[in-house]
Amino acid sequence: MTRYQGQQTEHHAELWLKQQGLQLITRNFRCRYGEIDLIMQQQDTLVFVEVRLRRSKDFGGAAASITNAKQQRIIHTAQYYLQQHGLNCPCRFDAVVSDGKQLQWIKNAFSA
Repeated sequence: MTRYQGQQTEHHAELWLKQQGLQLITRNFRCRYGEIDLIMQQQDTLVFVEVRLRRSKDFGGAAASITNAKQQRIIHTAQYYLQQHGLNCPCRFDAVVSDGKQLQWIKNAFSA
């Protein structure tokens, strides 16, 4: 998978989530702890979204590639984001996974 394919998948995921009623807050938020692909809002909930593309189902596919270590990096990055922006609101960790043809939205993919 190329960087371009990853960026395209993130773009498609963003557009698809917007169609589902979410609003984009920021994309590709980075800090020393890691990166969050999309930060979106659904009503009063801030949604941290990890986007994954895996063309092969070997080793469990895209969803399985979000390991516990990756989840912990996302959680720490989200905590940093909330602290930096002085936010205290309901949050959720979602994933959008793709096999290159179809997107699947996994709400509450993991929790802090």
